[in-house]
Amino acid sequence: FGAASAGAADAPAKPAAKPAAKPAAKGKAAPAPAAFTVPDAQPDQVKAAELVFYGPYDCEFQQTVNITQSQKYSGYVDVKHGAKAWLMKPVLSSTGAIRLEDVRGETLMVQIASKSMLLNVKSAQRIVDDCVSPKQREMIAEAKAAKAAAEAAPVKAAAEAGTTAASPLLK
Repeated sequence: FGAASAGAADAPAKPAAKPAAKPAAKGKAAPAPAAFTVPDAQPDQVKAAELVFYGPYDCEFQQTVNITQSQKYSGYVDVKHGAKAWLMKPVLSSTGAIRLEDVRGETLMVQIASKSMLLNVKSAQRIVDDCVSPKQREMIAEAKAAKAAAEAAPVKAAAEAGTTAASPLLK
């Protein structure tokens, strides 16, 4: 029984120590956001910001993302998905895709001509995929129309060549 009494006496002391540790941890974490500064946009960043597809995006599973120019930081964009929002730096990649890089290094949005996706770079998981803005929708429609025209051109040319070639025989 003596061991059980000693264990019972230790139990109340442990919870009292834990709450004292939590406020200290919160106090240490608070100064970090205050020290964070956003660097001024460089000319290549401003050029990339001009190529961003702004506005609402329709994504998979009826989710949405909205991208707007940052009102607070010139050359940056605000990305919102659900209740979350990120300040992102536009970067033009060597492939022509636009990368929107979270200034805190947690998320990334990649924009290509046909779709965009939002990724959590820390967990290496997609937050949302198959996002399409109105501008991307236009580009997809134009690409389909161009492909249809290109496929129809050889058929039309062959038909015209056949008519021209046949006409001398009919004379």
